[in-house]
Amino acid sequence: MKIGVLGGTFDPVHLGHIGMAEEARDALGLAEVLMVPAGQPMSKVNRPITPAEHRINMLRLAVKDKSRLAVSAIETERPGPSFTIDTITAFQKKFGDKAEIYFILGWDSLEQLPEWREPARLAAMCYLVAVPRPGCPQPDMAALESKIPGVTKKVIFLTKPNIDISATAIKEKIARGESIGQLVPGPVAEYIRTHKLYLPAGGRP
Repeated sequence: MKIGVLGGTFDPVHLGHIGMAEEARDALGLAEVLMVPAGQPMSKVNRPITPAEHRINMLRLAVKDKSRLAVSAIETERPGPSFTIDTITAFQKKFGDKAEIYFILGWDSLEQLPEWREPARLAAMCYLVAVPRPGCPQPDMAALESKIPGVTKKVIFLTKPNIDISATAIKEKIARGESIGQLVPGPVAEYIRTHKLYLPAGGRP
């Protein structure tokens, strides 16, 4: 059984995230892709993050009608900073030898892999499914191999989707009172409106 894992802040989840999950699911024949919102992402320590409850609710709305996509709150339920190695270790214990884990990440994140916690052990535990990101070149695998021996055999490159959507741009549109209907699933847009998320101080664009 092949299990995909797609981590992220998902603040908010958008069509780019869903596209990544669906492309990996279909291209690799994954039984399921688990969308895992970060609890305390180390890369955004000094940035305000929407409470986990909202991010999880939006994710669940986004995947409700999507085949073989699901949400895992494993990182938001775990205290302390969120590290990918801890999450993959937990999933490996949960699924055991009956499953192969495919960790889905962008080309830009793969480039930064040597800076992650225990990158060599992470690469040994799962496959790394690298998805293109607009404006990001494909990582230099020779350079990565020199820093993480053996990683080349564990990376699977996908050539799509190449969707240019960012959560930052979405939040800026919301703050200006502009439509985000083409950037996030409909139920997510409605949730954001209902709960008045991402509005500037004062609650109005």
